[in-house]
Order: sequence, then structure tokens, then C-alpha cells
Amino acid sequence: MRSSMTAAEFEELAAQGVPYVGQLGCKVRTFERGRVEVELPWQAMLVRPGGTICGPAMFALADITLYGVVLSLIGRVELAVTTDLTMHFLSKPQPGDLLAEGRILRLGTRLAIGEVVIRSAGRPEAVAHAVGTYSIPAAAPRHARG
Repeated sequence: MRSSMTAAEFEELAAQGVPYVGQLGCKVRTFERGRVEVELPWQAMLVRPGGTICGPAMFALADITLYGVVLSLIGRVELAVTTDLTMHFLSKPQPGDLLAEGRILRLGTRLAIGEVVIRSAGRPEAVAHAVGTYSIPAAAPRHARG
């Protein structure tokens, strides 16, 4: 098994493996070892009262970004799963595309911990911050974890 995936491979896995993500239309902008950027394109269905983007969509964006970070390091291990994800909503994003940047904080043999910062496209300030842990199945090849 390869120790990494391509952006296109991850985008396909995310969209087909988790149909909800496919409906959101997330696009992988950067896919490097330990660092992934995913864009959530603006859609009217993402708006909640008050004219902001709904929390469940931002939570999904953070989760899929962190999944990408983990797979960028261990390869295609589809059964790596979220064990926890803590989300902090920092400011109200205006309707428009969102960009999530994820990075690894710690990669162990059974757990991976990472963080995701979400920004409105073209704006420097964070609108949300997430920290999460993924469980890596014991069946994942050790050489893929490098």
C-alpha cells in the first residue's frame, strides 16, 4: 500500500464513500502529507436563519478535511474513523465559499490528532476552529504510517 493518496483520489473517496459530502460538493484544493485544504462551495441550502452558513455544514467540512489529513499520511485506509471532533464557532461567516485548512498535530500507531481552521474565502480571519482525533484500525499497514 502506498503511504499517500492524490487529491483526486481523496476527493473521489470522500464524495462517493460519504454521499452527504458528495452532496456538499467539497473540492480538494491542496493535498500534501500532513496538510490538506478543502473548499466548501457556496450553496443556498447551507444558509440558516440570520444569513449565515449552518453549523452542520461547517462541521462536515472540518471532519472531511481532517479525514484527508490523516489519509495523506497513512494512505487509503477507509476505516480510519473520527473518535472525537470539537468545534469552536468563532465568527459569523457571510454567505460564500468556505476554505478549511487542516494539519496533523500528532500521528501515532492507533490515533491521529489534527486541527482544522475554517475561513471565508478571501478573508484572513478564522470563522471556526476544530480539533479532532481519528482512530487508525489495527489492520492498517505499519509502513503506511510514515
